Amino acid sequence: MAGINYPRVFLGGLAAGVVANISDSVNNALIMADDMRRMAQRLGLDWDAVNGTGAIVTWIVVDFIYATLIVWTYAAIRPRLGPGPKTAVTAGLVLFSAITVVLFGFQRMGIFTPDAFIKNTVFSLVTTVVVSLVGGAVYKED
Repeated sequence: MAGINYPRVFLGGLAAGVVANISDSVNNALIMADDMRRMAQRLGLDWDAVNGTGAIVTWIVVDFIYATLIVWTYAAIRPRLGPGPKTAVTAGLVLFSAITVVLFGFQRMGIFTPDAFIKNTVFSLVTTVVVSLVGGAVYKED
């Protein structure tokens, strides 16, 4: 059994991260824009800070890290579950589930409104599946 091909993990993370960033840009600009503004106002957050360059750069980096972690998880479980799209999606769903459980805790604390949490979770699920497929397609062990 070969070890994890780290150059391909990073290449897959890069490709999948581009997809994640494009998806998040659409989500934030079109789908969640009103919800984000409403939540920021409700929590008394400065909209310029929430939507400013620093926050945007942070989320760009987060998307690349998230995508790379999905590809690494795919590489780690691939010997046991086999290569292919089903394993790639499984890897993505593991990370998606862990993050969603934590965010649900924040939603229950009142940080996110229930409707915004559900809307964003559904969109993020679709994004995670696509990101997983892209990253898994790029990853090779040889």
